[in-house]
Amino acid sequence: MERFTAAAVVVGDRAGTVVRDAVVDVEDGVISWVGPAAEAPDAGAAPVTRLPGVLTPGLVNTHSHAPMVLFRGQGEGLPLDRWLREVMWPREARLTPEDVEVAMTAASAEMLRHGVTTSVEMYFHPERVAAAVTATGARAVIANPLIGLAGFGTFDEQLDTAVRLSASGDARVEYGIGPHSAYTVPLPVLSQAAEAAREHDLLLTVHVAETATEGAELLAGSGLSVPHLLAAHDVLGGRVLAAHCVHLDDGDLELWREYDVAVAHCPSSNAKLASGTARLRDMLDLGIRVGLGTDGPASNDNLDLFEDLRLAAQLARLRERDATALTAPEAFWLATGGAAAAIGRDDLGRLAPGRRADLVHVDTEDIAFVPVGDAADLVTHLVWSVGSRHVRDTWVAGRRVVRDGVSTTVDEEALRADVQARATRLAGR
Repeated sequence: MERFTAAAVVVGDRAGTVVRDAVVDVEDGVISWVGPAAEAPDAGAAPVTRLPGVLTPGLVNTHSHAPMVLFRGQGEGLPLDRWLREVMWPREARLTPEDVEVAMTAASAEMLRHGVTTSVEMYFHPERVAAAVTATGARAVIANPLIGLAGFGTFDEQLDTAVRLSASGDARVEYGIGPHSAYTVPLPVLSQAAEAAREHDLLLTVHVAETATEGAELLAGSGLSVPHLLAAHDVLGGRVLAAHCVHLDDGDLELWREYDVAVAHCPSSNAKLASGTARLRDMLDLGIRVGLGTDGPASNDNLDLFEDLRLAAQLARLRERDATALTAPEAFWLATGGAAAAIGRDDLGRLAPGRRADLVHVDTEDIAFVPVGDAADLVTHLVWSVGSRHVRDTWVAGRRVVRDGVSTTVDEEALRADVQARATRLAGR
């Protein structure tokens, strides 16, 4: 066993529970006890890690294409459809497996420094993505993409790969299926992917209603919205995570509630690409599971979930013209416990017995954490005043992977140089 002590623990639940002068005990990578130090069980001769700041759960990024660090900042100013077709997809067609592994390793290290311990990745060469995550010590749900781009095989081959890989997952690397969208993947293929996901209890993640004109030609022939088109083709049901969901009407939201479809809300990406503002408050009021996502670092352009949780609260309040539309505890929960629930992982996202010991130490020795009158102020500051720059240490399954702001597992300086060289080649320069 290892014992962690901290000035305070933020549990990661919707209520924003904070435990002052707290203890977290970890055994075999799993939390065995959390509570006030005065009530802690005897630790015996167990090693103790004493932390002066706040201990939080590792953040859960519900939607990412992290290897796109290779394309960070490229295609600036283009709307989504042109950004994909003119800049992203031509470059991605030239990707090698080695490109993906190097880029994912760099991106994973970046996320860990930002306190993100788990990410849902939809990207090519999933085995290389897994190798990168294994190298950094992070955790990931890796959805093998289904998309009709040259060089990545047929839809049948892509789906076969997803199912084959699913048998090799473990607590740190889980595999899923990631059909890109209804406008890029034929509906019969979407149906097959959903059937396979349900059969093997896999996460199925798909882009839905990201823009107002998404799949206009496809929808014109059916008279249905994207969500209703997916329902009509038996795509819903099981562990479905819909990314973005910006343009949903009341009927779509009710369908999401009926089928228990979860949403990966990506406010920074949606704002940068001018896609719109999702109906976050309405989703939460209907009981729809929602988690925050950064999207890819080419459309955000970073992997800092602290920025997204702050922006999510700001945009929700602005959309509703209500300063209470999303509270600070709710915003933090959307990146922790709520995000874990959205991806169907009740072993993540909260500091509670039985959950994985994915921990983040946030430095409170900063003016940004002043004043603190009561425990609720700590959560308020985490959302509104503090950022990932205050993350000092990160653990995954009890293993320290970031120490004093520096990766303990990979050489980030060497990775930066490698990513630069590969990005230059892919850009054709």
